[in-house]
Amino acid sequence: MLTADFELLDIRPGDRILDAGCGNGRHACEIFRTLGADVVGVDLNREDLIKAAFVLERLDSDSGSWVVSQADATKLPFRDNAFDVVICSEVLEHIPANRAAIAELVRVLKPGKNMVVSVPRFLPERICWALSSDYHNEPGGHIRIYTKGELLSLLEDAGTKCWRVRYKHALHAPYWWLKCIVGHRNETSRCVNLYKKFLEWDIIKHPPLTRVLDRILNPLIAKSIVFYLRKG
Repeated sequence: MLTADFELLDIRPGDRILDAGCGNGRHACEIFRTLGADVVGVDLNREDLIKAAFVLERLDSDSGSWVVSQADATKLPFRDNAFDVVICSEVLEHIPANRAAIAELVRVLKPGKNMVVSVPRFLPERICWALSSDYHNEPGGHIRIYTKGELLSLLEDAGTKCWRVRYKHALHAPYWWLKCIVGHRNETSRCVNLYKKFLEWDIIKHPPLTRVLDRILNPLIAKSIVFYLRKG
């Protein structure tokens, strides 16, 4: 499930892309597979990095390269202006020193180039918090809920200018509400497992009906808000 829309970013073969907080590599793998760019994925979770590397090793790509590394988003081990695109998807809500992380993301991005930042959208996330305290109190969980204006100010104060905002994954919001109702670590709930199978089918098949439904619902209950920004 991709949150960043690559067609908006003008990524070309040979571009150097940072996926900060890459997790198991959903964005890094797709960029390497389809766009032939040089991808760098960083994350603190070693197990996720191993999974990302496992997939990347098995992808066919006519060009480009990849590397994954364990690193802290608040202290990125890269020189200034090192990347043509920076992606940070569903990460900042986990980081106590979010201002430091944003400053680092901007620092390593080349002037005039694009950055994509996504976080859980305020209302769907607030519903999750209301339904389950365990959802956001577990170690490494979500420690804050951003409003659109709050995060936009943080990003632009760090030296970027937002040129587009999009909303994604409306069909995923009810899934997380259900999980919070039955226990977000509960793996035995029939309704949750059925909804999960529906989402997996939707991701694989991309049926027209659910694409239309997703577009209709995104302005209302999108799970994620996505900022597209350019460094000054």
